[in-house]
Amino acid sequence: MSRRPFHRASEAERRQDLIRATLDCISEFGLRGATVREIAARAGVTPGLIRHYFSSKDQMLQDAYREVMTGMTSTVAAAADGDQQSPRARLHDFIVANLTPPVANARTLSLWAAFISHVRVDPAFAEIHLESYLAFRSVLETLVAEVLAESGEPPDAKRCRELAIAINGVIDGLWIEGTLVGHLFSETPLPGVAIRSVEALLGGISLAAKPHSN
Repeated sequence: MSRRPFHRASEAERRQDLIRATLDCISEFGLRGATVREIAARAGVTPGLIRHYFSSKDQMLQDAYREVMTGMTSTVAAAADGDQQSPRARLHDFIVANLTPPVANARTLSLWAAFISHVRVDPAFAEIHLESYLAFRSVLETLVAEVLAESGEPPDAKRCRELAIAINGVIDGLWIEGTLVGHLFSETPLPGVAIRSVEALLGGISLAAKPHSN
């Protein structure tokens, strides 16, 4: 275990440092092993300082879970945020970003797995999960609507929502497989599998990039 070097930081920076230290400990030791003492040592602070920023360990874990989920959504949304790209290319890049590092890696999987068991039994974790799911699905619904409109099909809300739910299911399943046993798919990269599956869900619409028209 390495102790972070001391530096004078703002309140927001110090709080973010503690969340990062929490995630490091959870990734390495699991939720049970991520004690306040261990987190404090990793962050290079005293346990008392942690209590200054978080009212309880539960709050610290909740904020850490929110950091994981919002970070994943922000990363894949940014990948699809190319103004000079067509809607098809943006949806393509969104899907690929979900199935490649840094979103698809062993650390992210271990953090997700550590937290997900709390979602069914802890209302605070369930609320964070719901918020992150709806935010992710909203981005996906918008991308789907733009692809349908570009293809001359009516992007009605019900169809876009149902397609987003189905596409999310494809992404989730392949994300778990890829992060658990990714070595099995060297000859059949999972992003390509996902793209072809989503194209089928879209009724054969190709997600190959189209030139952007001004």
